[in-house]
Amino acid sequence: MATSDRDVLPDSVKPIHYALDLFDLELGGGFSFGGRVKIELDVLNPVKEITLNAHQLSIVSAEVSGGKTASSIMYDEKSQRVTLTFPEEVTSAPHKAVLQIQYKGTMNNSMAGFYRSRYKPVVTPAKSVATDGESHCMFSTQFETADARRAFPCFDEPNLKATFEVSIEIPEDQIALSNTPEKAVKTSKNGRKVVSFERTPRMSTYLVAWAFGDFEYVEDFTRRTYNGKNIPVRVYTTRGLKEHGRFALENCHRIVDYFSKIFKIDYPLPKIDLLAVHEFSHNAMENWGLITYRTTAVLFDEQQSDAKYKNRVAYVVAHELAHQWFGNLVTMDWWNELWLNEGFATWVGWLAVDHLYPDHQVWQTFVQEAMQTAFSLDSLRASHAVEVPVKDALEVEQIFDAISYLKGSSAIRMLSGHIGIDIFLEGVAAYLELHKYGNATTDDLWAALSEASGKNVKEFMDPWIRKIGFPVLTVAEEPGQIGVRQSRFLSTGDVKPEDDKVLWWVPLGLKTNVQSTGAATAALTVKEETLRNIDETFYKFNTDQAGFYRTNYPPARLETIGVERHKLSPEDKVGLVADAAALAVAGQATTAGFLSLVEKFKDESNKAVWSQIISSLENIRSIFADNKALVTGLRVFTVRLVAPATEKIGWEFAPNEDYLTGQLRALLLSTAGSAGHEKTVAEAQDRFEAYQSGERSAIHPSLRRAVFSIVIHEGGEPAYKAVQEEYLTTTSIDGKETCLIALGKVQITDLVNSFLDFQFSDKVAIQDLHTGSISLAENSKVRNELWKYIKENWTAVHKKLSANISTTNNYFKKTLSKFASHEIEKDIAAFFKDKDTKGYDRGIIEVLDTVRANASYKERDEQLVLEWLEAHGYT
Repeated sequence: MATSDRDVLPDSVKPIHYALDLFDLELGGGFSFGGRVKIELDVLNPVKEITLNAHQLSIVSAEVSGGKTASSIMYDEKSQRVTLTFPEEVTSAPHKAVLQIQYKGTMNNSMAGFYRSRYKPVVTPAKSVATDGESHCMFSTQFETADARRAFPCFDEPNLKATFEVSIEIPEDQIALSNTPEKAVKTSKNGRKVVSFERTPRMSTYLVAWAFGDFEYVEDFTRRTYNGKNIPVRVYTTRGLKEHGRFALENCHRIVDYFSKIFKIDYPLPKIDLLAVHEFSHNAMENWGLITYRTTAVLFDEQQSDAKYKNRVAYVVAHELAHQWFGNLVTMDWWNELWLNEGFATWVGWLAVDHLYPDHQVWQTFVQEAMQTAFSLDSLRASHAVEVPVKDALEVEQIFDAISYLKGSSAIRMLSGHIGIDIFLEGVAAYLELHKYGNATTDDLWAALSEASGKNVKEFMDPWIRKIGFPVLTVAEEPGQIGVRQSRFLSTGDVKPEDDKVLWWVPLGLKTNVQSTGAATAALTVKEETLRNIDETFYKFNTDQAGFYRTNYPPARLETIGVERHKLSPEDKVGLVADAAALAVAGQATTAGFLSLVEKFKDESNKAVWSQIISSLENIRSIFADNKALVTGLRVFTVRLVAPATEKIGWEFAPNEDYLTGQLRALLLSTAGSAGHEKTVAEAQDRFEAYQSGERSAIHPSLRRAVFSIVIHEGGEPAYKAVQEEYLTTTSIDGKETCLIALGKVQITDLVNSFLDFQFSDKVAIQDLHTGSISLAENSKVRNELWKYIKENWTAVHKKLSANISTTNNYFKKTLSKFASHEIEKDIAAFFKDKDTKGYDRGIIEVLDTVRANASYKERDEQLVLEWLEAHGYT
């Protein structure tokens, strides 16, 4: 992307160093603060005007070296810039100058910029802790992508790197943190102190961070030495929660050592702090040396937490630590290459978890969760390329999505599998060494990987990164040979010639009984090819689902592979099931074929495979939800399919049981219960009653979500009220999230409106608004009520959501895409037509594309599915 295609700041001056002082923090209710920033500038051209970024700041004064004071301060709210005009030229180039700005800002409650998070203390807090209504507050920052400008005037673009020194005046009984270690503490006025921090390395503004509050920490050290020392690693929490940081702490020091080894560059800062933030728009943020997390992504309570959060914490910690090198040390040149940060950190995050916890079998989960989520978005016409043009940094939030993260990481997994992980990491290490403390592009990464592998990586990877979509490999059989053809896959099934112009490099990964040909390592680089001398007794393409594509087999072959599924890896099985379901949606195969395939899996014991079967079935049940006979048939099908495995695994957790068995139990019980399996429903109700009577051990923490969901689905208002009370009183870290998901299973219209009123009240944090609503959207009985509520209460809904644009985008994308009706598609389009959808317009287009695909699928397959269910005794 040419620089001229970007809306960027003028290039006459560039920042070298920022000295930032924060003071006069109003903690009694107004939440204003004062700031002073001194910016050392490299003046490249003589200039009278200096333009930089500022948003929701009030500049009091500005002057440059020599006492020149700005004669005019002009704000451009739309572009979030301020132009300072001086009476004469600042200096003659080339020259250094210092720009000093006094300003005022607000510690907002929007989870962006310098903001406050509300929480309920679990122990008596320090006296000075601020309150906001009935809650107490901690304060932290979130600057990616373009919100450093909310906290201090700055040159807020990723390639305008500089060094930073921060000082902040806070109450004496609180703790302040920043990217670097504390340098000095001085007593200030009125029971306050000024905490100043060491100078940072050269870095981008979006990685600057600070925080303060009533904090405490647990500490450990890296086992490797760095400059002769073991680096201190700390997890900070508000008072009373620090012990829940120990699992993240243990992961953190091990992962830092692992990444330092495989990247061949030592972690470059003298400390690593992880901070649990009570209100957070994303999972976490990779600020250099001070990584911030939402609580459920960094804290884990061995007694009360659902074990699934262990994997989440391990992965999110690894993902953010990967950024310390890939993103922080070497940063993308501009936001169009966001995937360089996120796609790589996602892949290497999974790599680190696999290294630490091989028994978690995380690559199976990757294929089932990450790849399928990426496929889902990338099968829409409204998708975008992994590397996407970005004119304005304010557009970027919408591409923090499944394409940048999950298609990006899937492409890296495909490439690393092709050239070998060791060679791939050699190339990555060379890339990091060459560009450290600077900025780089996708082509820079391809060059390093080409050098390491001896292959032209750019040639075969560019279509995957710079073009939209992915292929389906259609297989045709003739005696002694197999024909394969690649074409664009769209879930709407209506591929036009103009949609299908990309020629992908498709690694075939052919698995057979004897592996007698070179086709296993070959790649399809033309539209069609014939493979000869293939062992036709058994074969499967895309071994372990290493390639980012779907495969469409002839119906008889799909049947054969299903019968011989024991020859497949779990990743192969996940891919087989997922492809069959997706091809049915697109009209390239049938739902009957999918049902015939999964019917064979009653004896399956793998968690990832069951997850894929169940999520595919739930999608089918959701799409055909308006046909009562069909829904009944699918429920019976589901119960008969999962009942043997559910009854075999039971309710009890054995001592020292492995992680995946526990997670499979939760999945099967939840599925069987929601489908109406009588034994499971009865047991869930008995356990819930015991739990409500004070016998908290009646429900294992990993089964709370399943049990709460089942009893609400079956039990009406009393169960709903009981789980709502649980939400209000739970002390479990993941308790609120669990309750919101369960509350979304309500079956009664009045309770839906009550739940939505509750969600949009002050009882539910903005960060969690989507959690319950996604559960309602997945609930076919009541999802129409959700859409009706959004329309009828638009002013209040939008006001609450719009505090944070990523929350808004996330909410609508995930709550409106489950419909399967052309009428509702038109209704959604009409409703948003006259709304200002800046920041989530791409998401609405994706919703409409998805609903259109669902509706076409429903019309095409509804009668056929009903006939199959009747013919096979499920109705």
